[in-house]
Amino acid sequence: MIEVLRRAAVVATTAACVACGGAGADSPAAQYRDDSEALARGESLFKGACGAYCHALKPDNRDALYLFDCQWKNGASDAEIFAVIGNGVPGTRMPPFGSAISEEDRWKLVAFLRSRANCP
Repeated sequence: MIEVLRRAAVVATTAACVACGGAGADSPAAQYRDDSEALARGESLFKGACGAYCHALKPDNRDALYLFDCQWKNGASDAEIFAVIGNGVPGTRMPPFGSAISEEDRWKLVAFLRSRANCP
């Protein structure tokens, strides 16, 4: 039952931002892309919640995905990244942060990830 609810939440969150498509200007994260305070907040969240336990700021030998090479395993649009942060990824170590990180801060985290991405 929990699995069904998580999947429904991912679908609903992604559907709510279909217009976002990728890192487009219509994404709620776009409002933070040129905001140094918002990006600093996103970086702080990343370092405290993500980097401290699983993901790294630079490629290394951790078993968690490196998030700045633009090879997104669970969706590449801003909405999909937002959904993964909020809902986690069932069957992996990626927990849901939806109750721990506000919606606004999750969008700041998406903006930070995009700002550091090393896409070809």
